Amino acid sequence: MPDPFNQDISSNKAVHIYFSQAYPLISYIDPEACLYLKEGKCGICESVCDNNAIDLNQKPEKVELKVGAILLSPGYEPFDPAVRGDYAYGTFENVVTSMDYERIICATGPYGGEILRASDNRHPHKIAWIQCVGSRQVTPGGNSYCSAVCCTYTQKQVMVTKEHDDEVECTIFHNDIRSWGKDFERFYQRAADSPGVRFIRSYVSIGKEDPKTKNVSIRYATTEEGVKEEEFDLVVLSVGLTPPAHHEGLADIYGIELNSHGFCKTNPVNPIETSRPGIFISGAFQGPIDIPESVISASGAEALCGEILDYRRGELAQKRVYPLERDTSNEEPKIGVFVCRCGANIGSVVDVPSVTDYASTLPNVVYAQEQLFSCATSYIQEIVEIIKEKGLNRLVIAACTPLNLEPTFRDALREAGINQYFLEMANIREHDSWVHSKEPEEATQKAKDLLRMSVARACHLEPLQEIELSVNKTALVIGGGIAGMTSALSIANQGHDVYLIEKAPDLGGMALRLLYSLEGLDVQDYVHDLVQKVYQHPLIHVYTDARITEATGYVGNFVTTVTSDRGLTEIQHGAAIIATGAEEYRPTEYLYGDNNKVMTYLELEEQIAKGDETLTNAETLVMIQCVGCRNEERNYCSRVCCSQAIKNALKLKEVNPDMDIYILFRDMRTYGFMEDYYREASEKDVKFIRYEPEDPPKVEAVEEGGRPVLRVTVTDPILGQRLAIDADYLALAAAVVPSSGNKEISQFFKLTLGPDGFFKEAHVKLRPVDFSTQGIFLCGMAHYPKHITESINQAYGAAGRTLTLLSHDIVTVSGAVCEVDEKKCIGCGACSSACTYGAIELREIKQGKKAVVNPVLCKGCGLCNTKCPTEAISLKHFTNEEFLSQIDEAIPKEETMQHMDMAVGHV
Repeated sequence: MPDPFNQDISSNKAVHIYFSQAYPLISYIDPEACLYLKEGKCGICESVCDNNAIDLNQKPEKVELKVGAILLSPGYEPFDPAVRGDYAYGTFENVVTSMDYERIICATGPYGGEILRASDNRHPHKIAWIQCVGSRQVTPGGNSYCSAVCCTYTQKQVMVTKEHDDEVECTIFHNDIRSWGKDFERFYQRAADSPGVRFIRSYVSIGKEDPKTKNVSIRYATTEEGVKEEEFDLVVLSVGLTPPAHHEGLADIYGIELNSHGFCKTNPVNPIETSRPGIFISGAFQGPIDIPESVISASGAEALCGEILDYRRGELAQKRVYPLERDTSNEEPKIGVFVCRCGANIGSVVDVPSVTDYASTLPNVVYAQEQLFSCATSYIQEIVEIIKEKGLNRLVIAACTPLNLEPTFRDALREAGINQYFLEMANIREHDSWVHSKEPEEATQKAKDLLRMSVARACHLEPLQEIELSVNKTALVIGGGIAGMTSALSIANQGHDVYLIEKAPDLGGMALRLLYSLEGLDVQDYVHDLVQKVYQHPLIHVYTDARITEATGYVGNFVTTVTSDRGLTEIQHGAAIIATGAEEYRPTEYLYGDNNKVMTYLELEEQIAKGDETLTNAETLVMIQCVGCRNEERNYCSRVCCSQAIKNALKLKEVNPDMDIYILFRDMRTYGFMEDYYREASEKDVKFIRYEPEDPPKVEAVEEGGRPVLRVTVTDPILGQRLAIDADYLALAAAVVPSSGNKEISQFFKLTLGPDGFFKEAHVKLRPVDFSTQGIFLCGMAHYPKHITESINQAYGAAGRTLTLLSHDIVTVSGAVCEVDEKKCIGCGACSSACTYGAIELREIKQGKKAVVNPVLCKGCGLCNTKCPTEAISLKHFTNEEFLSQIDEAIPKEETMQHMDMAVGHV
């Protein structure tokens, strides 16, 4: 593996280190800089590589593959401001891009995680971020679309910067703040409320560079102070996303079309489908999207490929075979310790060699070694070989959180023929180096303490076996909107029975109230076609007017009882998808319900579609954004409202170009390609007036010139004056609120709801369609407000994840479950009452009532242990003996005795 701190062997800097999935750090040779590739000279990198990983004599070869489907995921390229010389990038040393800054703050970056300026290697104390660089621009060389991710990644960089040095002053120059994703609004508020952070709404220009300090001045304007100039130590350009390199050549090769921006042209109702059948895309080739959306689209592409290739499923797959497990029952603990540097994440703070040496002195430790990245494939293989060579029967990894990597190291034990539960991890990153980054000596001592405790626990670990369960091949989909129907069809198209239940009399969900999309889709035609496909599919069983009365079971084997227009039905299924949709907030503001000229956007859309001439011939219409959200009660953005406003405004302008339309907004969040429609509305004289939440618009019904009007008053921040607009109609961007049935569904299936009442996914980025409860998946607006195409994206994603489960005959669940000692159990029922998963029940036997654990339902949370008054119930792999051994090692016995003596002395 390469050492990121020793790349000086290549005098012309042709060798670079970068991140990959298989190896956290891997070498890359720049062909433009490599002297060997250009002139046949040098070759020093090949000669010094210990692993023979570099072969400069490789020849290109052509490989022909015959496939049934193709998935394109070429990603994107960050906008390069050097092409136009934007903001003096490439001229002023202390002007960097957000990608440059990402490397600066990275632990494996050029400064080892310290934030330093290139000009003098000094810490900057004033940093400015400039938003929308290369995005939302119609000037030559720019891009008219919004890159969607820049606002939030800038906020992240600000927060990380403040963690490095809370004295740094951070200023963000922005237009609209587009925090449209799940929990993005809270993150934005957290950043904005941080001391020393300013968000300034202004276009800017770079002034000059101080020849001595190399500081950079920025010229900007505020409504309060007018034009100002301010000096900053460092300027970060928040660059947008552009199509991947060679996108035109890629399109030619595969015979697919591109859109006007150079990204892939997709099916208007399926963003994963290209213009050529059988070729699918995922990730940012769809357009500018963030990580969760990319992960979702990858699972969705899996489902669509599966629909084509289902007839070949399982034919090419090879089952992984592990060696027989060694019987270690008569062996003394022989522990191997591996201390990970995690690049500079741990190694730049903790003295890893010292910790490794210390590990070798601990009881039962027969081998200790440090590694650069223990999770890398090459190091995992090294661990496997050392376990075999040294005869180890316990493994302690001192690295990062076990949350993500514990399965990786358990697999290494299985590869070495050792029970996977003989693993213990000491978290010396999140619990140590990251929180004590400025205290290296103390962090090193803490790492030793954590390691000593882990070694002690490892001595008491017992072998456990995972439980194998058969998988029912049927799926249940809860919710018959676009998301639910799409996922049901995808699963059924791959040969699985699907039960689709909908609480309303008809399928369609919220989409039944949408007439057209911003892009021009006839939503009703699309929904009608979808409903028809669902009812005609022989493997989909539809239940309307349905309500769940009971849900039991576990991954692969659920039983859900439903009452519907068919009566009472018991459905046995192996997996479930939650697609319960969302609802429209019923406003209590702005005279809604008191005046028939005040309506929500959905009601406005219905009136436009009906051709209501009193509406379409009106002189003035006002729209108010963020009604019922982005406030204390609902602290989130409803995501779809800004585009809904643009859509309805453009539709009205088609019918009546002379109508005066005003949109009163806080931030226009027309992210991605929707920005083009925002610009079109502005060009068609739709007037946009921004308001602040502390000074919202006021509405009153008055008479003017003998006719009733709605007088809307709002402060114009540009004019600095209060404006009065007499409107014939008022439309409100009513918030999207969670389905009223979410709480009941969450209780039936033991699912978690977020603070806003939407369902909470297992991991926001890595598992955005999974729940922590195995076998249950999520899609559509049950997850969070989203547009139709985004719901379809996630519906296919949920289908893909469901099919990953249903395509197997068996599924395994953890062996770390509770067990009951009947001799100690007094049948009090405290454990049964505490278990939120229904895994414990009381049964009557000869000795009386005793608690019995269903290991399949048990999640190993340990809550029952804390409630048992007789210690009759215990949790395997987390026993009292294991924990007490750690506690004993946490504080040296001599120190404990001193504390006890002092306590006695005070009595």
